[in-house]
Amino acid sequence: MSGRKPALGFIFVTLFLDILGIGLIIPILPLLVTELQGGNVALASHSVGLLAALYSAMQFLFAPVLGSLSDHHGRRPVILGSLLGSGLDYLLLGLAPNLGWFYAGRVIAGITGANITAATAYIADVSPPEKRAANFGLIGAAFGLGFIAGPALGGLLGGYGLRVPFFVAAGLTLANWLYGFFVLPESLAPENRRKFSWARANPVSSLSALRHHPLVLGLAVSFFLSNLANFGLHALWVLYTGHRYGWKPSQVGASLAVVGIMAAIVQGGLARRIIPALGEVRSVTIGYLIGALSFVGYGLAPEGWMIYVILVFGSLGGIGAPAAQGLISRNVAANEQGAIQGALTSLSSVAGFLGPILSTSLFGLFIGPKATIQLPGVGFFLGAGLIVASLTVALRTIARHPPAAVATPSARSLPPGG
Repeated sequence: MSGRKPALGFIFVTLFLDILGIGLIIPILPLLVTELQGGNVALASHSVGLLAALYSAMQFLFAPVLGSLSDHHGRRPVILGSLLGSGLDYLLLGLAPNLGWFYAGRVIAGITGANITAATAYIADVSPPEKRAANFGLIGAAFGLGFIAGPALGGLLGGYGLRVPFFVAAGLTLANWLYGFFVLPESLAPENRRKFSWARANPVSSLSALRHHPLVLGLAVSFFLSNLANFGLHALWVLYTGHRYGWKPSQVGASLAVVGIMAAIVQGGLARRIIPALGEVRSVTIGYLIGALSFVGYGLAPEGWMIYVILVFGSLGGIGAPAAQGLISRNVAANEQGAIQGALTSLSSVAGFLGPILSTSLFGLFIGPKATIQLPGVGFFLGAGLIVASLTVALRTIARHPPAAVATPSARSLPPGG
């Protein structure tokens, strides 16, 4: 097993299946919860919100635990264990006789879904420092493709029964676990491991540990602000496009498919050429500026068709996040990659909880009858401000704590086809 070549492709598939599984149940989860609560839509909407909050809370608590475990035991057992847990969880949800089982299932899903921590650390392990940022683009590509296929497939399968998507997600995840059990090599060398510590695995302690790396701490704050903006956009999209342009679910779905396609193209392909050519710092700067401009465009666009133009342009901003992750991972020791990625995943979970609350609350405030000015795009303007703040923090941090030097970036240094 140790002689096998590290499998970036397997990690890509694992991340793709993570988001595919989530996407599969997006169209049918509210309907199934409503069915379990006797058709009471108001009561079901509260339960759906609580289920989402449970998922984010578990990711916040357990991402640093899985990251620290992967620093001690290696990435392979943590990734495979999480895959097995996810597959069994989908089976549990498919068979759940009442809502209590769903709450238990979302707790398990949040814990096992934190395997992005170990997967990201795996990418850092097997990538040369100068190519980590480009390879981190695979994360965005996997999420983009999963976001395209998941909701569409879930809606199709839901027509055969509301529980069918859960069983399909279970089958795909368990098949990936079985494949990985036989082919996935370990990426973390024994000499680069460190003992597990509950102090480091504590989510609050893991965040405070960022203070030991001034550059990483500043970039982590920048990462959090950027995620806060993007999670707010995700939560606001359906409400905003329906209110302002009168979009139906099929139109919303088409726009989300474009988002996924462009994410896959940019972060899975173009980023692997653009980031090495520009360098990480310039990629962060250009990516975040494009992102901020796109948010302003969403909030100002008077016609729905304009959203598609902005989506294509805004997708180029996708080079910013993997470039920032590359800077972070390059300035952290090999035996700390899991813990640092766990801290970043925890920050992302907090942003996933706060971002939607901020954006949707502002949206409701500025479209209501008591609003002094009707401004449905206010949530996007907030997002633009957060991204500008994110870029400001990143550039100031880099100026004060220059990152470790790497070879001069050049598009010619990429492998053929890479």
